[in-house]
Amino acid sequence: MTKEDYEKLSKPHVPSRPVMKNCIRAFLSGGLICVIGQGIQEAFMAIFGMTSKEAASPTVALLILISVILTSFGVYDKLSQWAGAGSAVPVTGFANSMCSAALEHRSEGLVLGVGGNMFKLAGSVIVFGTVAAFLVGIVYALLGWGG
Repeated sequence: MTKEDYEKLSKPHVPSRPVMKNCIRAFLSGGLICVIGQGIQEAFMAIFGMTSKEAASPTVALLILISVILTSFGVYDKLSQWAGAGSAVPVTGFANSMCSAALEHRSEGLVLGVGGNMFKLAGSVIVFGTVAAFLVGIVYALLGWGG
Protein backbone atom coordinates (compact mmCIF):
# COMPACT_ATOMS: atom_id res chain seq x y z
CA MET A 1 0.00 0.00 0.00
CA THR A 2 1.42 3.37 -0.97
CA LYS A 3 1.31 6.49 1.16
CA GLU A 4 -1.32 8.04 -1.11
CA ASP A 5 -3.55 4.94 -0.87
CA TYR A 6 -3.29 4.98 2.91
CA GLU A 7 -4.22 8.66 3.06
CA LYS A 8 -7.28 8.07 0.85
CA LEU A 9 -8.32 5.13 2.99
CA SER A 10 -7.84 6.86 6.34
CA LYS A 11 -9.12 10.35 5.48
CA PRO A 12 -12.84 9.58 6.01
CA HIS A 13 -12.08 8.17 9.47
CA VAL A 14 -10.09 11.14 10.77
CA PRO A 15 -12.26 13.35 12.99
CA SER A 16 -12.52 16.96 11.92
CA ARG A 17 -10.83 19.51 14.14
CA PRO A 18 -12.97 22.32 15.51
CA VAL A 19 -10.51 25.07 14.55
CA MET A 20 -12.81 28.04 15.24
CA LYS A 21 -13.88 26.65 18.62
CA ASN A 22 -10.22 26.06 19.57
CA CYS A 23 -9.30 29.60 18.52
CA ILE A 24 -12.11 31.10 20.59
CA ARG A 25 -11.12 29.02 23.63
CA ALA A 26 -7.46 30.04 23.25
CA PHE A 27 -8.42 33.70 22.88
CA LEU A 28 -10.70 33.68 25.92
CA SER A 29 -8.35 31.76 28.20
CA GLY A 30 -5.24 33.70 27.17
CA GLY A 31 -7.18 36.93 27.54
CA LEU A 32 -8.42 35.90 30.99
CA ILE A 33 -4.86 35.15 32.13
CA CYS A 34 -3.79 38.59 30.88
CA VAL A 35 -6.75 40.28 32.60
CA ILE A 36 -5.82 38.55 35.86
CA GLY A 37 -2.23 39.71 35.39
CA GLN A 38 -3.41 43.27 34.76
CA GLY A 39 -5.56 43.10 37.88
CA ILE A 40 -2.58 41.94 39.94
CA GLN A 41 -0.46 44.75 38.54
CA GLU A 42 -3.17 47.32 39.30
CA ALA A 43 -3.39 45.95 42.84
CA PHE A 44 0.37 46.33 43.33
CA MET A 45 0.13 49.89 42.06
CA ALA A 46 -2.84 50.78 44.27
CA ILE A 47 -1.77 49.02 47.47
CA PHE A 48 1.98 49.64 47.40
CA GLY A 49 2.05 52.89 45.40
CA MET A 50 4.25 51.41 42.68
CA THR A 51 4.54 52.71 39.14
CA SER A 52 3.56 50.34 36.34
CA LYS A 53 7.24 49.67 35.66
CA GLU A 54 7.92 48.84 39.32
CA ALA A 55 4.85 46.59 39.53
CA ALA A 56 5.74 44.59 36.41
CA SER A 57 8.32 42.25 37.99
CA PRO A 58 6.31 41.28 41.10
CA THR A 59 3.27 40.76 38.86
CA VAL A 60 5.15 38.28 36.67
CA ALA A 61 6.59 36.56 39.74
CA LEU A 62 3.13 36.18 41.27
CA LEU A 63 1.67 34.84 38.02
CA ILE A 64 4.48 32.27 37.88
CA LEU A 65 3.85 31.30 41.51
CA ILE A 66 0.11 30.90 40.87
CA SER A 67 0.85 28.80 37.77
CA VAL A 68 3.23 26.52 39.68
CA ILE A 69 0.74 26.05 42.52
CA LEU A 70 -2.09 25.25 40.08
CA THR A 71 0.20 22.84 38.22
CA SER A 72 1.13 21.10 41.47
CA PHE A 73 -2.54 20.48 42.22
CA GLY A 74 -3.28 19.35 38.64
CA VAL A 75 -5.59 22.29 37.91
CA TYR A 76 -3.47 24.02 35.27
CA ASP A 77 -3.22 20.85 33.19
CA LYS A 78 -7.02 20.58 33.06
CA LEU A 79 -7.23 24.23 32.10
CA SER A 80 -4.63 23.65 29.38
CA GLN A 81 -6.58 20.74 27.92
CA TRP A 82 -9.61 22.99 27.54
CA ALA A 83 -7.82 26.21 26.58
CA GLY A 84 -5.11 24.91 24.28
CA ALA A 85 -2.59 27.54 23.18
CA GLY A 86 -4.31 30.24 25.22
CA SER A 87 -2.81 28.84 28.40
CA ALA A 88 0.52 27.85 26.85
CA VAL A 89 1.59 31.17 25.38
CA PRO A 90 1.78 33.48 28.43
CA VAL A 91 4.56 33.20 31.02
CA THR A 92 2.25 30.97 33.04
CA GLY A 93 2.44 28.31 30.34
CA PHE A 94 6.24 28.32 30.49
CA ALA A 95 6.11 28.00 34.28
CA ASN A 96 3.60 25.16 33.92
CA SER A 97 5.84 23.25 31.51
CA MET A 98 8.87 23.58 33.79
CA CYS A 99 6.90 22.60 36.89
CA SER A 100 5.31 19.63 35.11
CA ALA A 101 8.74 18.32 34.08
CA ALA A 102 10.03 18.79 37.62
CA LEU A 103 7.07 16.92 39.13
CA GLU A 104 7.27 14.12 36.59
CA HIS A 105 10.95 13.38 37.25
CA ARG A 106 11.21 14.08 40.99
CA SER A 107 11.64 10.38 41.79
CA GLU A 108 14.96 10.41 39.91
CA GLY A 109 16.51 12.87 42.38
CA LEU A 110 16.89 16.60 42.67
CA VAL A 111 19.85 17.13 40.35
CA LEU A 112 19.45 14.53 37.59
CA GLY A 113 15.69 14.18 37.85
CA VAL A 114 14.22 17.57 38.66
CA GLY A 115 17.06 19.83 37.52
CA GLY A 116 18.08 17.91 34.45
CA ASN A 117 14.62 17.42 33.03
CA MET A 118 13.16 20.74 34.09
CA PHE A 119 15.71 22.62 32.03
CA LYS A 120 15.34 20.53 28.86
CA LEU A 121 12.59 22.90 27.75
CA ALA A 122 13.87 25.96 29.55
CA GLY A 123 17.36 25.57 28.17
CA SER A 124 16.26 25.86 24.55
CA VAL A 125 14.06 28.85 25.34
CA ILE A 126 16.85 30.61 27.23
CA VAL A 127 19.40 29.89 24.48
CA PHE A 128 17.02 31.14 21.79
CA GLY A 129 16.28 34.32 23.77
CA THR A 130 19.97 34.97 24.40
CA VAL A 131 20.99 34.39 20.78
CA ALA A 132 18.10 36.47 19.45
CA ALA A 133 18.96 39.34 21.82
CA PHE A 134 22.61 39.13 20.79
CA LEU A 135 21.77 39.24 17.08
CA VAL A 136 19.34 42.13 17.52
CA GLY A 137 22.00 43.95 19.55
CA ILE A 138 24.52 43.51 16.74
CA VAL A 139 22.02 44.82 14.17
CA TYR A 140 21.26 47.83 16.38
CA ALA A 141 24.99 48.50 16.91
CA LEU A 142 25.74 48.26 13.18
CA LEU A 143 22.86 50.55 12.26
CA GLY A 144 23.67 53.01 15.04
CA TRP A 145 20.30 52.64 16.78
CA GLY A 146 19.67 52.38 20.49
CA GLY A 147 22.31 54.91 21.44
